[in-house]
Amino acid sequence: MKKIAFLFTLLFYVTIVCGQQIDLKGVWKFKLDPEDVGVTKKWQLTDFTETLTLPGTLASNNQGYTIDKDTKWTGRIIDSTWFKSDRYAKFRKKDNYKTIFWLQPNKNYVGPAWYNRAFTISKAMSDQELVLHLERVHWETTLWIDGKQIGMQNALGVPHEYNLGKLKTGNHHISIRVDNRIKNIDVGMNAHSISDHTQTNWNGIVGQLHIRAIPKITVTQIAVYPDIEKKEVRIVLQTDNKSQSSKNTNFILQASSKFTPKVHQPPSIEIREVIAPGKNKTEMVYPMGNDFYKWDEFTPFLYQLSVKMQDEHNMKEYQTSFGMRKLEISGTQFKINDRLTFLRGTLDCAVFPLTGYPPTEITEWKRIYNVVKSHGLNHVRFHSWCPPKAAFEAADELGIYIQVEGGGWTLVGGGNGFDKWIYEESDRILDTYGNHPSFILYTYGNEPDGKNQGDFLGKLVNHLKKHDNRHLYTSGAGWPDIKENEFYNAMYPRLYVWGDGLESYNNANPPSTDFDWLNITGKYKVPYISHEVGQWCAYPNFKEIDKYTGVLKAHNFEVFQETLQENKLEHLADSFLLASGKHQAMTYKADIEAALRTPGFAGFQLLGLSDFPGQGTALVGVLDAFWEEKGYISPEEFKTFSGPTVPLIRLPKMVYNNDESLDASIEIAHFGKDNIKDIVPTWNLTQVDGRIIASGNLDTQTIPLGNAHILGHIKYPLREILVPMQLKLTVQVGSNRNSWNIWVYPATSPSYEGDVHITDTLDQQAYTILEKGGKVLFSPRAGSIKKGNGGEIVMGYSPIFWNTAWTNKQPPHVMGVLVNPNHPALQLFPTDYYSDFQWWGLVTNANALKLKELGEDVEPIVRIIDDWFTNQSLGLIIEGKIGKGKIIISSADLLQNRNKRLEVTQMKKSILHYMNSVSFNPQNNFEIDKIKKLFP
Repeated sequence: MKKIAFLFTLLFYVTIVCGQQIDLKGVWKFKLDPEDVGVTKKWQLTDFTETLTLPGTLASNNQGYTIDKDTKWTGRIIDSTWFKSDRYAKFRKKDNYKTIFWLQPNKNYVGPAWYNRAFTISKAMSDQELVLHLERVHWETTLWIDGKQIGMQNALGVPHEYNLGKLKTGNHHISIRVDNRIKNIDVGMNAHSISDHTQTNWNGIVGQLHIRAIPKITVTQIAVYPDIEKKEVRIVLQTDNKSQSSKNTNFILQASSKFTPKVHQPPSIEIREVIAPGKNKTEMVYPMGNDFYKWDEFTPFLYQLSVKMQDEHNMKEYQTSFGMRKLEISGTQFKINDRLTFLRGTLDCAVFPLTGYPPTEITEWKRIYNVVKSHGLNHVRFHSWCPPKAAFEAADELGIYIQVEGGGWTLVGGGNGFDKWIYEESDRILDTYGNHPSFILYTYGNEPDGKNQGDFLGKLVNHLKKHDNRHLYTSGAGWPDIKENEFYNAMYPRLYVWGDGLESYNNANPPSTDFDWLNITGKYKVPYISHEVGQWCAYPNFKEIDKYTGVLKAHNFEVFQETLQENKLEHLADSFLLASGKHQAMTYKADIEAALRTPGFAGFQLLGLSDFPGQGTALVGVLDAFWEEKGYISPEEFKTFSGPTVPLIRLPKMVYNNDESLDASIEIAHFGKDNIKDIVPTWNLTQVDGRIIASGNLDTQTIPLGNAHILGHIKYPLREILVPMQLKLTVQVGSNRNSWNIWVYPATSPSYEGDVHITDTLDQQAYTILEKGGKVLFSPRAGSIKKGNGGEIVMGYSPIFWNTAWTNKQPPHVMGVLVNPNHPALQLFPTDYYSDFQWWGLVTNANALKLKELGEDVEPIVRIIDDWFTNQSLGLIIEGKIGKGKIIISSADLLQNRNKRLEVTQMKKSILHYMNSVSFNPQNNFEIDKIKKLFP
């Protein structure tokens, strides 16, 4: 067994340029083994009757079991509402089975499945050693050739390769048993390497599938260790001599640049070695000369190394790619090739909606990475899984820095089968993909569990440092903080940490741009990368349903769409998407800018740029699960606050009276290719229509690499702004610009109260005024609405975090507001159609009104966007008639603690101005008794 494990660790690493092989792609026979009796009954000797196509999976061949209540899912379900609520009863029926936990595959199968077929060995191949190559299997394989068991392998992140020895000329029979159950090696049912939350727990074989011939003396691994200072690479060759005698062997090494402006080909070198029988290791040094190209995000220049091995019988050529890349730690930040580097990352959570398994072709990975780069990012973390070779190759070519993980999200250090396996799997991943310059960071996986996790992972990190020093290592994504970590990957430097609720930074503090995370990161002496930043939700895009033309269907979206229809709100679906999306995008902007403002910070990893359709449905991306735009922010706009060079501003607040001054410090985060020399930064303040109110130039200066670099200062008095106004403050540095909305209100203006009765309680006086045809502004205190009528809905400023089903309804429970900005009630309250910063003081001190309790088809002035699990019609500000009288109900508290909430005072003025105008003619009709029932 050890021999086989060694072979699949090493044999895949190199490309053999010439050599015979048998392509095994095509029709195979198969049989499911749900009772696990195939080994006992010797199915390896059986010729099955059913057929499918490989590469592929059972699901891609429409094989397995129909989804029903007995389906064996791989993944935790926190919220059990779907199983027992009457609301979902119709979706639990056999002919209408629709889950809401994740995308739903057409078929599901967990257990052993057997695949067999015949193949033919030619006379020319019969005298050679043969290797079976299975590029990606999910996940344990057992192999038989002609009924003889060859071995078992259980790698998740690298190919399975078996040495078949020599086979006689003629026909042969291959049987492969693939088992996708969690058994003694428990990587965790939520780990993205195996979970139905993401790629699905598929059963099958994908990618390259062949038998190839290898010579008696073969190169099994080429490890390349670049040294930029010495202008050379150290090359470690692993060889295997299956003959019975030592062989004199010549090695000819030749490096040549790929995809570079001009071909660079250092002179070849030739080394003569004696290769003894068995396993051998040979180290060589290859000079790269003075004019070699370096690899990084800006110049992803690659080299191809050819190793020709010649003995007295034949010559074989082996190839591998590498990059001249130097990775190091500088204080609390990273340097690549001596250039200060900030990791601006997103997660890849193994979401593949059409196939349910990862692509093994480079084209699709290039598409994804190009999307990542177009949004200004340079880094991808593979959350609890390791991608196929094509993902590394694409990252190499496009200049993406990647964090690879061993496939775990589980208990570690517990003495079970996983502990031994993660050592083996980590070594396999490093040996298989270690040459790729894009591969810079590694960890066991995500958020470990277990009382011995620190000790266990510390020893693992030390082991990996010795095994391969080309990468940097940490204990786990999320935690623990241990001395062995070369970098720390933790969750605290972000706006919302799990469990914060309304105490999260952006719910507890008025909007500003003058904070950073130095109080957190400054305690550490190693680079700190913030973990899973964001997790801000947008409303589902129901047009996306039609994209799911493969093995996975968005039945979760269909359920949410039907509940929206039942609540007669389907016509608002697109508006909910766009308004919540705008709010989501600006919240990501705030999160990213806080990271970029933090001195000495190493980087962030968003969760995520694209949606996560599992774990109860987490629509946290500005892109959908296909890495495609949703329609509310372009890559170009996103890049203005997430790219290599981002102008930043420190504003103590976003809402002003006109007796104040705009007083701000301007700085920049610059992690571009070079210093910016002799640049004149500029700023301007414009109205919504683009008219310039003020502008200015800062001093001519040179901008070095790094962040927290002060460009200058703005102090502009706002006294000439005499009417309520939304303004845009823009800072430009060369072609790089960034903008922020601010609001200015007159400090002194009429109260507009007129003959409106203003109250926070609907008492007898208010009822009497309404009965007589008067006007009432009713603004109840936050928390005064009864539970069941909206009081159970927790309001806040931020969008929903992750989703309420997976977080046990962590607040807030809503996704901002949908506004008609042209409504006359908002004439003195400039606003767009979504929640911007001037809504913070309103929604953080508010109730949610369930509009159905007031009557059918109530149209609010300001609508609250509800959670898609409930899709209720909710209002923040509504108007209506009660008998002869007219009323506006603002469930945003307009009356209490207004001194520090300028936007609340301004909203009150705007509403009163409207109520005293001829425009005040509400169309909704309310009954007093129904309003009374909403309040204690």
